[in-house]
Amino acid sequence: MIRDQIHAAVAAATVAAQAAGALPAFDIPTFTIERPRQPDMGDYAASLAMQLARIARMAPPKIAEAIARHVPPSDHYTVEVAAGYVNFRLTQAHLNQQIGDVLVQNEKWGDIDLGGGAPAQVEHGSANPTGYATIGTGRNVVVGDTLANTLVAAGYVVHREWYINDRGAQIARFGASLYTHYCAVFGVDVPLPPKGYPGDDVVTVAQEIAAREGDRLLKLPQDEACRFLGSAGVEIMMAHIRSSLTRLGVQYDNFFSENSLHISGLADRMLNELRARNVIREHDGAIWFSEDGSPIRAGQGVKRDDYAEDEDAGVSEEDAGPKAVQAVMLRSPRISPNPADRPTYFFSDVPYLWNKLVDRGFKLAVYVWGEDHQADVPRLYAAARALSLNADAVKILIYRFITIMRSGVEVRMGKRAGNAIWIDDVVDEVGKDAVRFTLLSRSIDTKIIFDLDLLKEQSDKNPVYYVQYGHARIASIFRNAQETLGAEPLAAGFAAHTCDLQHESEMALARKLLELPEIVALVAATLQPHHYTTYAYALCSTFSRFYDDCRILKQPDAVLFSRLRLAKAAQLTLARVLRLMGMETPEKM
Repeated sequence: MIRDQIHAAVAAATVAAQAAGALPAFDIPTFTIERPRQPDMGDYAASLAMQLARIARMAPPKIAEAIARHVPPSDHYTVEVAAGYVNFRLTQAHLNQQIGDVLVQNEKWGDIDLGGGAPAQVEHGSANPTGYATIGTGRNVVVGDTLANTLVAAGYVVHREWYINDRGAQIARFGASLYTHYCAVFGVDVPLPPKGYPGDDVVTVAQEIAAREGDRLLKLPQDEACRFLGSAGVEIMMAHIRSSLTRLGVQYDNFFSENSLHISGLADRMLNELRARNVIREHDGAIWFSEDGSPIRAGQGVKRDDYAEDEDAGVSEEDAGPKAVQAVMLRSPRISPNPADRPTYFFSDVPYLWNKLVDRGFKLAVYVWGEDHQADVPRLYAAARALSLNADAVKILIYRFITIMRSGVEVRMGKRAGNAIWIDDVVDEVGKDAVRFTLLSRSIDTKIIFDLDLLKEQSDKNPVYYVQYGHARIASIFRNAQETLGAEPLAAGFAAHTCDLQHESEMALARKLLELPEIVALVAATLQPHHYTTYAYALCSTFSRFYDDCRILKQPDAVLFSRLRLAKAAQLTLARVLRLMGMETPEKM
């Protein structure tokens, strides 16, 4: 990328300025090359002189001038100094050349080699299979799928995985809920368990099992029937979830069973490994992980019953300290008499982490978790440290939940309340691409307002429509060109000419197109896919200005084909961004 070339040039120029005596001797600190907010300041800027002022004991403008004087001449950019910044402006020749390169790279345009072929995993979705896929899960899977697309573009070999929570208290409660609904099919009244699932989706699954199995489960002991129903229900729910995810354009390489970690013995081996490393403690009948081996401090703001449920299975990071995390792995038999219910989520998280980094050798393991799992983050990193795993390979993203609006009123939803909003229903109402774009439109640590009415609007107020219309608009230009010129003359003229950008709007569009590899690098580095929606919208706005300012058809051949090549590069760029977001690239709208 040209940004990397400029970074190297600034570093080399600083060393040259030192050798010439224009700057004193010092070690060059880490610095970045940024894009100025104001276009008149150039395309790139180095603020290194600001960082060096105290080290060099010189004013930033003098340092910047010394560095600029030693930047070697280049056909790609010119160098300016302004207020202590070394600014770089891309040349017209560079822009012309790069548009040609975009057309050559075609669908590979925007790819970068950040990962170097390293294996990476993105684990996302992973909602409890106790109901259909909700629009809340939608944010998880759309973020995860887009990040997986990005890491592929960034040079990683990516594995996409859904972790099935198919054991523990939640599944036991799910099985008991299914038993209630199953019995109702045959006129038997069994009360729903505490915190059970009353939703229509669970009722439908129970009815499906009843149709398949008949009333034979009524003759079994209730515990045995509930276990069967829990297992069968998970299988049916996961089939429905897979179908919903496919409709949303999300595919997986694997659905990993939590239960397999226990059946294989890996969970027990990890517990023994932690015990051998002296980070396991017993307290009040429960088995705890204590990162620094210190006694358990339960009671410091944590009630005895707080570790009766998975989501509360531990001490807060504030209580334990960032370097001394403590968390329950196995509940006390007094709290969970059934041995199968004793393991917490954390007890499974540890072997799953080992499985990812050691058994399968992923060099990057990305987790996408909802905000209700914030407390689990320090526990997982602490487990990685305790097992001498590479904690830097683990990236845990916490996303905020969404708010659904209809007719200006918030729509409440919840699985246990029986009023969840399913992905299928939202896709039916507004379409896959509107769902994906909206769920990517804000930073993951920001709440999203999902306005169903706005997303159905076919106007510029709807950002999804605006961006996809931008692609369709460019496609229409080429249809018109083919009708005007004929297919063969169009192809011949397109191949025979190069870009010769003259108008400021042409060059502004070219500059915007050339940001794509940097956007891919930014998303891959920050794991924040909202940068795509921002870029796509800005790209369409820039193209609109170009289209308004620069007529394409009925121009001399040199101008006509130069602008057609620029328009094709814009179409390729916008199409690539849309595909990275998992969206369609419509030719007509």
